Amino acid sequence: MTDVLQSTPPNRNRLTANDITLGYQDSLIARDLSLEIPDKKFSVILGPNGCGKSTLLRGLSKLLNPSKGSIHFDGKDLQHYPRKTLAKMLGLLPQSAIAPSGITVHDLVARGRFPHQSFLRRWTTEDEKAVNEAIKATHIDELLDQTVESLSGGQRQRVWVAMVLAQNTPYVLLDEPTTYLDIAHQIELLELFKALNRNEKRTIVAVLHDLNHACRYADHLIVMKSGEIVAQGEPKQIITESLIQEVYGLNSMIIDDPLTHTPLVLPKPY
Repeated sequence: MTDVLQSTPPNRNRLTANDITLGYQDSLIARDLSLEIPDKKFSVILGPNGCGKSTLLRGLSKLLNPSKGSIHFDGKDLQHYPRKTLAKMLGLLPQSAIAPSGITVHDLVARGRFPHQSFLRRWTTEDEKAVNEAIKATHIDELLDQTVESLSGGQRQRVWVAMVLAQNTPYVLLDEPTTYLDIAHQIELLELFKALNRNEKRTIVAVLHDLNHACRYADHLIVMKSGEIVAQGEPKQIITESLIQEVYGLNSMIIDDPLTHTPLVLPKPY
């Protein structure tokens, strides 16, 4: 896939949040969050169910506006970006995405090119190339003529990932991308995201539940509990037995992964 990164001033991360509070109507989910997403790195947001992980990701993608504080991309408040302009820079895979009834796999993946279309710019060879590369990367070649609603949960998830990849943005935000997938396809997708980050320098931000997957693949972790960020940094720096106890209420042992030399969390028997 082609590199779509823009130049960035040195020592400044492009996507930042300053003292933000996020929620829905009268329900406060996350409060007083400040963070910077490291450029050209693979970041993972971790934490127990209901801690605000998905809410934070929605805020970072402008799907949810903060009631307090601000989120900036390239120093400009997200609120000031037209949605189509932002969609050329930030690609989002939300939780439980719903496809239009009867749409085929190929047509859904092709919708990832919508931000690049205009009245004067119709479908091009560049669009076709982006779609074909996304299809190849997610191994959905044999599904293209099927309707999305006819697929299994794991197949649908790979199709949605393909649509986000076809969008071809420098930032890719993923809300639980390995949901519904068996272990082989989970690893396959995580390796794909790692390759996009390493080879194309795309910034990847994912919400994951599996601690050991996060430690193995992420350069940077953002750990949440009860709507607050309790730790941020490299896995080796922040993953400790006391942190796992504090965040998950789980007694564990942390050892060195023999294959990747990243933290490996082993739950202790009750």
